[in-house]
Amino acid sequence: MIDPGHDHIPVISQCELLGLCRSSYYYQPAAETPLNLELMRVIDEQYLKMPFYGVPRMTHLLRNMGYLISHKRVERLMRVMRIQAIYPKKNLSKPDAGHQKFPYLLRELDINRPDQVWATDITYIRMRAGFLYLVAVMDWYSRYILSWRLSNSLDTLFCIEALEEALVKRQPEIFNSDQGSQFTSDNFVGVLQGRKIRISMDGRGRALDNIMIERLWRSVKYEEVYLKEYQTTRETFEGLRGYIHFYNTERLHQSLGYQPPATIYFGP
Repeated sequence: MIDPGHDHIPVISQCELLGLCRSSYYYQPAAETPLNLELMRVIDEQYLKMPFYGVPRMTHLLRNMGYLISHKRVERLMRVMRIQAIYPKKNLSKPDAGHQKFPYLLRELDINRPDQVWATDITYIRMRAGFLYLVAVMDWYSRYILSWRLSNSLDTLFCIEALEEALVKRQPEIFNSDQGSQFTSDNFVGVLQGRKIRISMDGRGRALDNIMIERLWRSVKYEEVYLKEYQTTRETFEGLRGYIHFYNTERLHQSLGYQPPATIYFGP
């Protein structure tokens, strides 16, 4: 964990070493009850099995499992977890009022080379007694994870930090995201516009518009998160860092001709 009394390493440097957004150290999120944390764990697992389940079906599923809960609680928890069913509907990822909206540019686009399209998204990462949010920037063609950050809140800063880290390496022609407030914020959009990068945003309520990074989250959770019981932020960071290195450099993808993403992104 971060040690504010460390004599040699400032808090900001410790956050960077942990891949944790700097604002997360100072922000104290509202605590969830043990029951809500248990429900979030169950919702997370069930959503990966049945991503077409919205609030009504998820509520009935949980009730059938013995949880006496209202649909309002399920709706709030799904919003906190930033998940939504994969069909068009009322959207849980809403842009900030007044922020510019951008069209979806990937429909019928032939994505055939690295750095043609990058994509980003945020997912919920459970811990034994809490949770964090993980944002990643991925090259669509190669599936290579260019950067990632952890945060204990859904602020914009950790998304901007991940974006700026990725842009140090290379630059895409198109950058795709959903319409969440983190990605429609003036500060986030400004980084992309300053680089003359074309901005693409998913249709409202259509998680499949960003299908590649949705598949990434499925792999991260089934192959790493669900096998662990992270106790601390440091354990979470170390576990994800190890898995993402494996994913980039060793994990063979059938769709990539049984090559790892790094081989496709950087070349053999």
